[in-house]
Amino acid sequence: MKVALVYDRVNKWGGAERVLLTLHEMFPDAPLYTSVYDSKKAPWADIFDIRTSFLQKLPISFHHEYYPFLMPLAFEGFSFDDYDLVISVTSEAAKGIITKPHTLHICYCLTPTRYLWSGYENYFRNPLFQILSYPSVSYLRAWDLVAAKRPDAYIAISKEVQNRIKKYYDRESEVIYPPVEIPNTKYQIPNTGFFLVVSRLVSYKRIDIAIEACNRLRLPLKIVGVGSEEKRLKRIAGSTIEFLGNLTDNELVRYYKACLALIFPGNEDFGIVMGEASLFSKPVIAFKGGGALEIIREGKTGAFFYPQTAQALTDCLMIFKSKSFKDEIIKDCAVRFGKDRFKKAFFDMIAMLYKEHSKK
Repeated sequence: MKVALVYDRVNKWGGAERVLLTLHEMFPDAPLYTSVYDSKKAPWADIFDIRTSFLQKLPISFHHEYYPFLMPLAFEGFSFDDYDLVISVTSEAAKGIITKPHTLHICYCLTPTRYLWSGYENYFRNPLFQILSYPSVSYLRAWDLVAAKRPDAYIAISKEVQNRIKKYYDRESEVIYPPVEIPNTKYQIPNTGFFLVVSRLVSYKRIDIAIEACNRLRLPLKIVGVGSEEKRLKRIAGSTIEFLGNLTDNELVRYYKACLALIFPGNEDFGIVMGEASLFSKPVIAFKGGGALEIIREGKTGAFFYPQTAQALTDCLMIFKSKSFKDEIIKDCAVRFGKDRFKKAFFDMIAMLYKEHSKK
């Protein structure tokens, strides 16, 4: 079986990229098609045979926010005539590839395009920006609905995403949780009683909530990650907040081991870092919404705060130390998201879908 992988863009590191690496283990000869590739920002991808679109040649190719209206053309321009199976991993345009009837296209959906649907209000808060962007958004929404019909089958990363796929695309899907695995290391750092955030620093992740709550209580907070919001977040951070930038897996493990708990303030599609923290028996303090509802068992593996405000998180942190969590219970819950489990479920799904597709 000849297989190809497709991903929106290769210019960052996060949970979706861990999915791609696992798929590469499953299909080591499969090339990776993408709109743009930045080798400096994505050194993890050097093991792939990467095929980029015409956007790679544009002078602003690595600033994808400047050209969302060109993304449809980028993915429709690829040819997959020589492949038996194409797996698109996407939260945007990669599902819009065009395949011939003999090719099975499975979409592993991270979420329906966030800035067009479920996260529209967060991306377009400014009323003037909403007016100016209306023509582009209208075009992209119309194309996105057409593109959503192209995959032969959908696999959702969570029940939350499964519901969104049905709501926005009117498509059925199966759920296979993404793989959660991070290499252990014997090295540790002293446990100084700090809280931890691991995230890209972008607006919808709501890292500002964690910063404001820890500012109020003067709690030590260490933040792992980089992103477009980094300068703003550093401006509002108090003396107990430390920004660590991007870390290697070995470095990250040391902080997981040493922290009191992971703070997860965003409303996420899944939230792989919550699973990672659980591997090291660390409780998670999360906003009560999205994928956290499928990962956290309140009072057993973590605590929820609601609504999504700094005050609600502050209240939760004030009583956190009075709660006790059993390490073995937290770690047992993380087993649900193991890499071997993901591989078996994905292979089984491919076998079933390919058999059905061959009958058509």
